[in-house]
Amino acid sequence: MTHPPGHDPAAPRDLVGIGIGPCNLSLAALAHPLTGLDTVFYEQRPRFDWHPGMLIEGATVQVPYLADLVSLADPTSPWSFLNYLRTRERLFPFYFAERFHIQRAEYDAYCRWVAQSLPGLRFRHQVDAVRWNPERDVFEVDYTQLDAHGEAEALGRTHTRHIVLGIGTAPHVPDPLRPLVDTPGVPVIHAADYLDHRDSILAAGHVTVVGSGQSGAEVFLDLLRHRPAGREKLHWIGRTEAFAPMEYSRLGLEHFTPDYTRYFHALAEPVRDRLTTAQWQLHKGIDADTLAAIHDELYRRTLDGGWPDTVLTPGVRVRTAGRIATTRIELHLEHLQQGSRTRLSTDAVVLATGYRQRPLDTLLAGLDPYIRRDNSERPRVDEKFRLVLDPSVTGSVHVQNAELHTHGVGAPDLGLAAWRSATILNSLTGEEPYPLPQRTAFTTFGLDPTTAHVPQARQPKRLIPLIEGR
Repeated sequence: MTHPPGHDPAAPRDLVGIGIGPCNLSLAALAHPLTGLDTVFYEQRPRFDWHPGMLIEGATVQVPYLADLVSLADPTSPWSFLNYLRTRERLFPFYFAERFHIQRAEYDAYCRWVAQSLPGLRFRHQVDAVRWNPERDVFEVDYTQLDAHGEAEALGRTHTRHIVLGIGTAPHVPDPLRPLVDTPGVPVIHAADYLDHRDSILAAGHVTVVGSGQSGAEVFLDLLRHRPAGREKLHWIGRTEAFAPMEYSRLGLEHFTPDYTRYFHALAEPVRDRLTTAQWQLHKGIDADTLAAIHDELYRRTLDGGWPDTVLTPGVRVRTAGRIATTRIELHLEHLQQGSRTRLSTDAVVLATGYRQRPLDTLLAGLDPYIRRDNSERPRVDEKFRLVLDPSVTGSVHVQNAELHTHGVGAPDLGLAAWRSATILNSLTGEEPYPLPQRTAFTTFGLDPTTAHVPQARQPKRLIPLIEGR
């Protein structure tokens, strides 16, 4: 067995993080100045990568740059995006660029800068199991250390008082298309791998994009810009009733505040489940600028007469799919409003069908007897982002971006990452290293007066009248 360098293997850690995506990287950055907190974070990948297959040129992050890893909890942190720019001597260029939303590639580079600078991050460490040791009142975390080729190199075990899970999501492939993805010679890929296969997709005779969210729009726009006018041969289909813009009004955005998160968490389970489905346009719609760019590109191609060879059809689901000969694909489609059906032959398919939360059951199998579940057998999560465990477990397991069913649409949103990390650290330390605001929205969600906190108004400074001769 091996242990992290510089650590006494007999002493339990205060916190072990599992997964190093933006959420746990935020937690690691905010934990760094807390010298009394002993932490380590494990990640099976060789380095930090944030959706590398979707770092399309010009694509932007859908939240402002202030939604970095730390600023909304501690704007003075050395791990802020603005400090990253300063260290790169790019602060003035960024100032004059007047960008509120930065490119995805820049966000990825910023996060890698933080990951490369922080101690306590262990890449190429695959966590295999988590157990509770009631005799020592600690969690046991078993991991496999991987070599440069991803092969097992050594086994290790860490003991810790607390755990935070940040294993993120995985690309989702609908059942009708799943058999095609792994078939050699058939170009059916998930959008998560788009850039790795972009050249072969562009070379295909006819391309179909499935999925009517932001990723589908970005892939369709990129393909459209790089296909010859009049010979685009592109289909774009999706299940939603329209290629709908994301809700981005000022008051609409208040659904991504701590105020709304607390309100949502206090609702009854059936109400939360209904809301999660109904609020898709808050986080699964398309950025209005992307929709405008698609329309502009399509319109530009009509200037010489004729229409581009493209078909954009919302409200369509893929019923089944199969191969024609060895290189073509046939999609069996159904229009959800008309009830009509048709077949579409295509040479390549890009699945912009979103992501699903990685299942926790396998990783947490050793904790299953202690985990309390809701009526749908999902883990219950309290307001401090802790799994609700049997009272005999004195440690805690926090989750990041795995609490959509209990905390609402803000769970995967980067804008709440720093606040959630600060909430977790305040809970772990029993102190308040990161004072958090009591009110964050103008909207009052619900009629319960206890949720409508109004900060005390600032009193004007009292001036002492001048007395002549003094």
